[in-house]
Amino acid sequence: MTKSFVCAVDVGTGSARAGILDTGGTLLGRAEHPIVMNRPKADHAEHDSQDIWSAVCIAVRAAREKAGVAVEDIVGISFDATCSLVVRGRDGGQLSVSVSGERRWDTVVWLDHRAIAEADECTESGHAVLDYIGGVMSP
Repeated sequence: MTKSFVCAVDVGTGSARAGILDTGGTLLGRAEHPIVMNRPKADHAEHDSQDIWSAVCIAVRAAREKAGVAVEDIVGISFDATCSLVVRGRDGGQLSVSVSGERRWDTVVWLDHRAIAEADECTESGHAVLDYIGGVMSP
């Protein structure tokens, strides 16, 4: 009988982490890979979405290898990530969110606060949509 395993992935602010677990919840292998952050100015925090994906892939492969589990025996995956905004063009290519203009910095990280004035303006509007997000717009 073939055993079944699951892969859990967590993408955080500074790294991607992956774990391979058996169906009883025992962690068999875990790995982590860093994610680069760009801080070009105060209150700016940017990621490269391709770097994030690469970190996820590296962590998943390493965790699976540490667990000694075959790819075909993984029957499910769970995935969570910090809330960020990834900006891509119609062709799917990266679009810069950075003051530097570098396309690689296409993701606004949750701790980026360059839009505080705009968020405050949205909150002050009192729009009904705010009722669904705690009454306050986050920058």
